[in-house]
This record gives sequence, C-alpha cells and structure tokens, in this order.
Amino acid sequence: QVQLVESGGGLAPPGGSLNLSCIASERNPNYCLMGWHRQAPGKQRELVADITKLGTAMYGDPVKGRFTISTDNAKNTVFLHMNDLKPEDTAVYYCYLRQAKEYWGQGTQVTVSS
Repeated sequence: QVQLVESGGGLAPPGGSLNLSCIASERNPNYCLMGWHRQAPGKQRELVADITKLGTAMYGDPVKGRFTISTDNAKNTVFLHMNDLKPEDTAVYYCYLRQAKEYWGQGTQVTVSS
C-alpha cells in the first residue's frame, strides 16, 4: 500500500513563507502526477498545485505567482514552496499521487496569522 507522508506545515505571518514536502513510500515509474490540494474549514477541497512526471505544473488561481511546486523524482518527493502567504491560505494541505489509483496523505496544517 502506497503511503504519503507530508511535513513542513505550521504557523507563518502574513507575507511569510513555508515549505511543504511529501514523500511517497513507493511510486510506479509510469505515475501520472503528484500534487497538493487544501481544505479550509467549511470549504470544499481545492487544487493548490500539481506537477506531471514530465514536469508540467498547474496551479490553482488563488496561489498563482506565489506558490511553486517541484519534485525530486529520485526520492519520490514533491515540494510546495509557499511565498507571500495570506490568511486565506490557512487550511489543511493534502499531498496526493495519481497513478493507476489515487493516494492521499494525512494532511498537514498551515496557519497564516499575525
């Protein structure tokens, strides 16, 4: 069973930065993509960013220009670099891996507050 483990969440002030990482215990060489969604209290889960095996990235509109997704394929790891954080970025961030099936991490809390 594939397991995804996120790390790097926490508290940051508005305008600050945080970096998230997610390691997959295993990954099919022909996997489709890895990425991040987030869910704030009372809201639906939404796309933050994802990146294909070939390196094509897609971002949700709220984070374009502020967040950057990257991967280390040798280490089955995906990163999310978050800059210029806003209070509305506060949410639980979930890592996922899409191959023949879709796998999700347990989530990591990001809180943006002064």
